[in-house]
Amino acid sequence: MTIESSAAPPATFGLVLAGGLARRMGGGDKALIRIGDKTILQRVLDRLAPACAGVVLNANGDPTRFAAFGLPVVADDVAGFAGPLAGILAGLDWMAAHAPGIAWLASAPGDCPFLPHDLVARLHTARLAAQKPLACAQSGDWRHPVVGLWPVALREDLRHALVAENLRKIEVWTARHGVALAEWPTTPVDPFFNVNTPEDVAAATRLAG
Repeated sequence: MTIESSAAPPATFGLVLAGGLARRMGGGDKALIRIGDKTILQRVLDRLAPACAGVVLNANGDPTRFAAFGLPVVADDVAGFAGPLAGILAGLDWMAAHAPGIAWLASAPGDCPFLPHDLVARLHTARLAAQKPLACAQSGDWRHPVVGLWPVALREDLRHALVAENLRKIEVWTARHGVALAEWPTTPVDPFFNVNTPEDVAAATRLAG
């Protein structure tokens, strides 16, 4: 049996969730909004990709709008807009087909320009310390269930929950299996600040400066 060490996290693939409807922004792709001299998506990748074996992007619609980033783009395969769990399943399915030697997926939304550089390592450290199969981020009093760590081994269980049970709430599904919390401070900047409105774009631009 292999004993895992929190000092050397296992190989992990990254998933950026960019399939939201962006209603409060008037539609479109929040990930492609520019904060200073970079898109939000590029800022996410700058922080997530160095810790990952590779990154896949979950987005629905025409994938060519993300062609400049050179990433695999996978769409939800659960009917209707099933929310972030469908995106996570799409990422796990892509991994099973294209990266079968990697057992872990770390997800982050495509609208968080200030993700922590140690995200993947601290998610693994939290799950090992708590002996849980899943982990998610927390800053201050707020949990961020879409910023999480997912084992490929639970892929079919997640598919059953989405398709057979019509389950949509991340925290309902993660509670079934056990989820550890990896905590970050909210100062000087909440690393999970997400851009939902034009006012958030302005605030993020000030913070980036």
